[in-house]
Amino acid sequence: MAASAPIRLGTRRSALAQAQSGHVATALEAVIGRPVVLVPITSEGDTNRASLSEIGGQGIFATRLRDALKAGECDFLVHSLKDLPTEQPEGLIIAATPKRVDARDVAITRGGTPLHALHAGSRVGTGSPRRIAQVRRRNPRAEVVDIRGNVDSRLERVASGELDAVILAAAGLFRLDSDSPLRREELGLTEWPTAPGQGALAVETTTDAPAELLAALAQLDDEDTRIAVEVERAILAGLDAGCQAPMAAHAAVTGDSIRVRSVVYQPDGDRRIGIDVTHPLDRGYIRPNGSGNGADAADGADPMRAIRDIGTSAAHRLLDQGAADLLPRE
Repeated sequence: MAASAPIRLGTRRSALAQAQSGHVATALEAVIGRPVVLVPITSEGDTNRASLSEIGGQGIFATRLRDALKAGECDFLVHSLKDLPTEQPEGLIIAATPKRVDARDVAITRGGTPLHALHAGSRVGTGSPRRIAQVRRRNPRAEVVDIRGNVDSRLERVASGELDAVILAAAGLFRLDSDSPLRREELGLTEWPTAPGQGALAVETTTDAPAELLAALAQLDDEDTRIAVEVERAILAGLDAGCQAPMAAHAAVTGDSIRVRSVVYQPDGDRRIGIDVTHPLDRGYIRPNGSGNGADAADGADPMRAIRDIGTSAAHRLLDQGAADLLPRE
């Protein structure tokens, strides 16, 4: 990569993906002093219109992008972290996790009726098994409609009256700067926890990327976000489930402690198993010698092991309570 050449950022073609990649591109330009250009890439998740619950979520949005990165078609990638499988491919590293935005889900309706108060037979759209289970718990009278599509198409289905509500990620609406006149109900994380990594981005590159790029990407990293999502994803990995499992995990760092909430749902919403625990943090394990996330990974060190252990422990507690009986196996 020539010192004066633009840095190529691989991204999905959707408006949301390009919006969030644009935020990262602007931040990197400010750090490195070089232009960053977007390289749109079409993933299987963008062309396969089948339900995510049918085709599975493991890597459907990431595989094609990662192939492009390995082939040298781009220099780094930006993913929605919740879409990434928990196993990191050989030769690639998550070089940064920028500061997470709102991790909540929101219910979108025409008139502002809360989700729990929608009348019997109301049609609520979502393609996520977790959200399907949560809707069925929140309002058993509602009919859940399995949908796909971008944010604008989902909002239009509510505006037209085809659906009475849709469940969306608050982060997506924020990054798109959506000004829809439809009404939003923010769903609190205590009773409605969301997918591991929701609201966070993963900036990925190759382990042999130029030192200049690794160092610049490391400056985009937010330590508290990285700690939280490492715990959340360790729970998912420990459950041996997948990106589309009916489970939720959210971790929040406050000072030198981390609060972890995780719930596994029966797909029909009838049962759930959850934990809510707080752990102390020893930040000395996280960033030894002041080195950055990308540099640590490239050197073969594992500064996040103790952090992942918190998530693994949470997964074991869920399994001890019978969570495996609620999870479909991939």
